[in-house]
Amino acid sequence: MKSIEELEEILSKPTAGLVEDIKKINGDILILGVAGKMGPSLAKLASRAFKDAGINKKVIGVSRFSDPKMKTDLENHGVICITADLLDDEALQALPEAENVIYMAGKKFGTTGQEHSTWAMNAYLPGRVATKYKNSKIVVFSSGNIYPFMHYASGGALESTPPEPIGEYAQSCLGRERVFEYFSHQYNIPMLMYRLNYAIDMRYGNLLEICKMVNTEKPINLRSGHMNVIWQGDANEIAIRSLLHTTSPPKILNVTGPETISIKQVAEKFGQLLNKKPVFINEPEPNVLLNNASLCHQLFGYPTVSLLTMIEMTVQWVQQDGETLNKPTHFQEREGKF
Repeated sequence: MKSIEELEEILSKPTAGLVEDIKKINGDILILGVAGKMGPSLAKLASRAFKDAGINKKVIGVSRFSDPKMKTDLENHGVICITADLLDDEALQALPEAENVIYMAGKKFGTTGQEHSTWAMNAYLPGRVATKYKNSKIVVFSSGNIYPFMHYASGGALESTPPEPIGEYAQSCLGRERVFEYFSHQYNIPMLMYRLNYAIDMRYGNLLEICKMVNTEKPINLRSGHMNVIWQGDANEIAIRSLLHTTSPPKILNVTGPETISIKQVAEKFGQLLNKKPVFINEPEPNVLLNNASLCHQLFGYPTVSLLTMIEMTVQWVQQDGETLNKPTHFQEREGKF
């Protein structure tokens, strides 16, 4: 993994399973909030899967596109881009219809002090989108943050675990689900609530943060001592294939890797590869945010990229000073303040 181009190539390469499933998806795919962390690679993956399947269907991405280069890059990969502020109802209503919608719009970072805008984006907008696309299938990106903390030996929260969100960001994520759920009942809209815990990209993610802390010998707080991760390419593929599993009332799906990961052990592995000694502070709390994705693995198989591979790629990326998004994940946050 030596360049952004190589990373994008890997993230956008569809598996045989995706190519077969995308043949079964009727109609175009509209991605709302395409310019976020995962959206560009998901849009490219969907576009490439349609081509590999020999199907002439559209992938349409909607965003404010504050970075014009991103829009140009997506268009160069066959994605039709529409510049729009989704909170502008006139702009929302002017968007094209689509049989399939992947809803990725949302706000997390900067919630503290801007709670009102977080709730508008995460809980008000879903009602407007559901009304606009009441004749579509909708995969709704959500978060494992809506669950309560679970004991590290429990295997993580199941889809049946009652929500217990901590902090306003997590509460607004549950609000997003509940509003979509209401309109699913109201209009019989097939939906899937896609509850994701920590997608990994070389430019962003908790593995990157841990690796950088080991490399610079900064103390690693072990209070939240366990986590889940999944390769972003696998997470994107699952989101697209989930369009075939939407139901009304909405289906709930946890999305993450199969392991409950010890942050201390991961840091020690990074230390071995970097020839550095990790510095730790505090002891692990028994309860932490964990997601059990057994149902996801039953539907789609295990992720194609292993934890060890992600660790090794992250080390190489850090050693070569690869480009990053410079956005902290706050994966160690225990009070729900983002």
